[in-house]
Amino acid sequence: MNVILFGATGMVGRGVLRECLLDPEVERVLVIGRRALGEAHPKLVERVLPDLTDLTAMEPDLVGYDACFFCLGVSAAGLSEAAYRRVTYDLTLAVARTLVRLNPAMTFVYVSGKGTDSTEKGRWMWARVKGATENALFALPFKAAYMFRPGLIQPLHGIRSSTRAYRIGYVMLAPFIGLLKARFPDQITTTERVGRAMLVAAKRGAPTRLLENRDINALAGGA
Repeated sequence: MNVILFGATGMVGRGVLRECLLDPEVERVLVIGRRALGEAHPKLVERVLPDLTDLTAMEPDLVGYDACFFCLGVSAAGLSEAAYRRVTYDLTLAVARTLVRLNPAMTFVYVSGKGTDSTEKGRWMWARVKGATENALFALPFKAAYMFRPGLIQPLHGIRSSTRAYRIGYVMLAPFIGLLKARFPDQITTTERVGRAMLVAAKRGAPTRLLENRDINALAGGA
């Protein structure tokens, strides 16, 4: 299986990349991003692009892939709805439309978020935009599309969030992770499980198109 990965420098993306490189069924991982990973691996191919909305120049290199794991995202804090939509909806759909044209048999997996609003009419701006993005992805003629809506994600294997506020939050939460897992096992997942679940979805499909932490953990258990 050949995989394209966006957002590999972020916490979730790094977890997904790790699982892809460890999986014996994955032959090639093409990482596309705005900055270099600084990592080398026989399976890994990296392309750095300043403008991810325009993949025209590298279209010949995008053919022959079975799955795209889209883990790229930004916080909505401090952004207007128009600005957040440009870096969330517009960017994601520009990539997805190119990939589905070049690889119609591809599975597209998008990292959304817990609380995403599929009606696109709710109170929270970020949830409306994420919901619109999910709906637009479902309308594209991919072989399959899955929306991952994780809530609390525990970073493993030395992975850290690239967002300072999140890093501080994880440090403060770390002493209580064990207790939270014991009491609320369906509310917490890990970077490892997210990556494994994406691979299972790409290989064999998933029982639902919208996956929250409980579904992610269950799917990862079948890896």
